[in-house]
Amino acid sequence: MANNPDNWAEKLRGKFVVFDGPDGCGKSTQRERLGQHLVELGLTVVQCKDPGGTIIGDRIRHVLLDHDLSEMDVRCETFLFMASRAQLVGEVVEPALKRGAVVLCDRFVSATCAYQGAAGYDPCRVVEVARYAIGDTWPDLTLVFDVDVKQGFDRTGRRPQYVGKNRKKHVTGTPTLFANVDDGKPDAMEARPMEFHRKVRANFLSLGNVYPRPVETVDGRPSVDEVHACVVEVLKRVDL
Repeated sequence: MANNPDNWAEKLRGKFVVFDGPDGCGKSTQRERLGQHLVELGLTVVQCKDPGGTIIGDRIRHVLLDHDLSEMDVRCETFLFMASRAQLVGEVVEPALKRGAVVLCDRFVSATCAYQGAAGYDPCRVVEVARYAIGDTWPDLTLVFDVDVKQGFDRTGRRPQYVGKNRKKHVTGTPTLFANVDDGKPDAMEARPMEFHRKVRANFLSLGNVYPRPVETVDGRPSVDEVHACVVEVLKRVDL
């Protein structure tokens, strides 16, 4: 469909948009904000998260967190993410797209390229593995929200210094791998050192070099309203 700012919302029907970026970038807030906006405009919206989002996917999510990831081979880590993702695509994403809904997802293959890439797994190999896990169901657009690593952690109120076995001393209750900003417990990814997160950010910023579908970077530093306005402008501009 040709670019047309006047029908930016309509062109999202049956489209798959992913929100991603470093910890504390505001992606979840922006996903929810856009979803609410689209519903107000009369569209059917399905919101989901990765990893998880299904009963099976949530079990895999907990497997990832029940292990000390410093001892888990990065290939195992990557395939666990892909297994959860395969279930999410088959159970949630593909049926919603067939119904003409807009699917907005919190993280996807892009996150594995960034995080497991920072842990030493080639992002190009991640993309190859993903082709088996999700088939042709790639996002029509991935929005990467960029913030400085320190700013991101300042926003979450967490400190990424609990690594390895020491992490378990600081995590109580039921953890989530990509927790909400108001959850003060460090998760398995956040528990890794600052240098790891700098690599994650760099991988997100270079994602377009390896990703098979369109990627747009959005400045995540301004206010929620300002970032939302930028998201809308991107959606008006891009050809989906």
